[in-house]
Amino acid sequence: MHAERILAALRDRGETLAVAESLTGGLLAAAFVEVPGASRVFRGGIVAYATELKAKLLGVPPPLLSSHGPVDPAVAAALAAGARERCGADWAAATTGVAGPDPQAGQPVGRVYVAVVGPPASRGEPDRVEVRELTLPGDRAAIRNGAVDAAVGLLAETLALV
Repeated sequence: MHAERILAALRDRGETLAVAESLTGGLLAAAFVEVPGASRVFRGGIVAYATELKAKLLGVPPPLLSSHGPVDPAVAAALAAGARERCGADWAAATTGVAGPDPQAGQPVGRVYVAVVGPPASRGEPDRVEVRELTLPGDRAAIRNGAVDAAVGLLAETLALV
């Protein structure tokens, strides 16, 4: 339901959306493109599952990845910023985390970061950046779906739709 409301609000504002995904592997993009008329707002998405692709495709600074690992709040924000820039969108949402079955880079299964990057609220202010840390329960499917729900929810909150 939030995806429909987000796309309608962005359409009314004349704004666009892109996504960057790691652990969700395309599920976040799918949540938006299943809405009829999504093409008027949704620019596209980039799935960068491998760590080196986060730098290569989305411009996440390699020193950030090497010092913090791919599951980090600053990496989530950089993923969203990269998708926004590379897809030419006004807004972008991103997901990164550990869906399991094993911990990754010192992060436990279920640790997820979702981020939203968008235009400044008013002139002269910096771009809006919102990041949320989550610890999601369940198996891989539950964690991945929970990450999608959290990213969509954070975007809805940032757009003041909830």
